[in-house]
Amino acid sequence: MRIFKILTVIIVLLGGAYAASMYYFVDESKNFTVEKEIDYPVDKVFAQFNNLQNFTRWNNFFTSSPTIDIDYYTPYEGQGSAISYVDPKNDTDGEMFIRYENLNKTLKYQLFEDENENPTLVDVKFKPISAEKTKIIWYVHTPKLSVWRRVENFWTEDRFAENINKSMINLKNSLGNKVEKDNQMAAIKYDSLMVENEEDKLLLGINVSTANKKDALYKNIVMNYNKVYNFVSMDLGKKDDEFGYPVLMTDADNYKDKEVSYFLGIPLSKKIGVSDNNFNFRSVNPSQNYVMYYKGSYEGRIRAIQQLIQKAKKDEMRFGDIRQTFIERPMEGQDVNLKLSLSVYK
Repeated sequence: MRIFKILTVIIVLLGGAYAASMYYFVDESKNFTVEKEIDYPVDKVFAQFNNLQNFTRWNNFFTSSPTIDIDYYTPYEGQGSAISYVDPKNDTDGEMFIRYENLNKTLKYQLFEDENENPTLVDVKFKPISAEKTKIIWYVHTPKLSVWRRVENFWTEDRFAENINKSMINLKNSLGNKVEKDNQMAAIKYDSLMVENEEDKLLLGINVSTANKKDALYKNIVMNYNKVYNFVSMDLGKKDDEFGYPVLMTDADNYKDKEVSYFLGIPLSKKIGVSDNNFNFRSVNPSQNYVMYYKGSYEGRIRAIQQLIQKAKKDEMRFGDIRQTFIERPMEGQDVNLKLSLSVYK
């Protein structure tokens, strides 16, 4: 019994010492600033912050958990928009609001975590450094904590900074895909032959062999595109702005063959673990390409491919495979919108 009393006294003294040290030496809330730069124009960057549906697709706080469930509330974008979330695996929930917006300059967020009635306040400022570069500055004010929880302030800033570092990687990938798609759409000149240098790509897709019969080939492509798209978007949980346009790779002149073999894949930014053996990664090396954009029936693409091959032969260039990039997703019974790229070399 005496030992129990002694232990009780020690615990009380330690608790008192802890409470006193927290009260006198640790602030009840924290203020800190995080700055980052990103190589995209301010209007593109701001749109990823003031639209909360965009925001939750790249912010690591939301993307890092496969079990988080998010509800979005109108107006979905700008001042007054809000979300609520529940994450049963991590036993957390909360609400987030945009309280103020100054277009392309400032946003003010409020984040209520778990059952804390005091929000974390985050002001984000956007400063254009150049036409293609933006500085993002986070000003963070954490809620007041009781003396017993005040120890959390020791790691709050580090945790927030780590989340931003991971989020910036996601944001760069997301913006890269968006800008690439916008640039490709803006640069389209149909039926004109051009020369392009293409960077390397990483495709996740499937290998296919099928009969080259009228309409049957395109139906097969649509079916396999849907397989790849569903796997990437549902099984891997990727959003549309996290990957590029689907690419079909095949021999340049196999349109004459009775059977066609092709690889159909979707560009991803990096390799990830894939458990389904039907899907595999293929690296596409940098190359010089003869390029034509084509819009019409899938069967009608053959004339454009022939023009690319004729151009290569005229220039005494050897050629490799043909890449068919679907600018619009392939759908049965509809015309295609294609970028045809023939890789050439001396």
